[in-house]
Amino acid sequence: MITIHQKAVRGHTHGGWLDSYHTFSFGSFQDPNRMGFGNLRVLNEDTIIPGSGFASHPHADMDILSYVTRGQLRHEDDHGNISLINAGEAQLMSAGSGVTHSERNASDTDTAHLFQIWLIPERTGGTPTYAQITVPDTGDLLLAGPPGSDALFTLGSQTTVQLVRTTEGDTTPLTDLNTARFVHFIDGLAHAEGERLTAGDGLQLPKGEETSLDWNSDGAAFIFTMPT
Repeated sequence: MITIHQKAVRGHTHGGWLDSYHTFSFGSFQDPNRMGFGNLRVLNEDTIIPGSGFASHPHADMDILSYVTRGQLRHEDDHGNISLINAGEAQLMSAGSGVTHSERNASDTDTAHLFQIWLIPERTGGTPTYAQITVPDTGDLLLAGPPGSDALFTLGSQTTVQLVRTTEGDTTPLTDLNTARFVHFIDGLAHAEGERLTAGDGLQLPKGEETSLDWNSDGAAFIFTMPT
């Protein structure tokens, strides 16, 4: 069954330095019907106030993809990686057997906005890795994918993460019955399954289901495709 994840019922953490919306259960937001979908475990939309951020904390056995759309983050981890991630850039941290890191707003005056995505790898353990890229600002692109794909980042699973950018009147087909797909709307207005979908909404398609997105404006979305 195709499921609409309405933005109005996302989890919401708003306190002090962080304003965060959670498509799936995260932190104090726990919904047994929203425990992830396929390899996609976390999809958060975060706004961080100037000069603050996530203090040092551990991760293991997770591919963590961050895409900054406004401002600048400072990343530092216990494997020696220190970097600034600017608006229009993305990073992939494959936590492997374990990594401790912090991510903070690098500006003392401007807010930072990012999408934080956690994807479950097919194998546990392994050496943690870190990569960072500038995301092209036009056209569709394969942001992340399995080994051997043409994706900008390599994941530890067969999942793909596509960033699509649309213009008014476009149709995005979601017709591969052999995969599960999740769409997160970043911007714009589209219709599918008789529903109006805008930024923050999600569309979940299990294997065997199909639909299409009819765009009523320019827009953008993440499309996650998973083999199961």
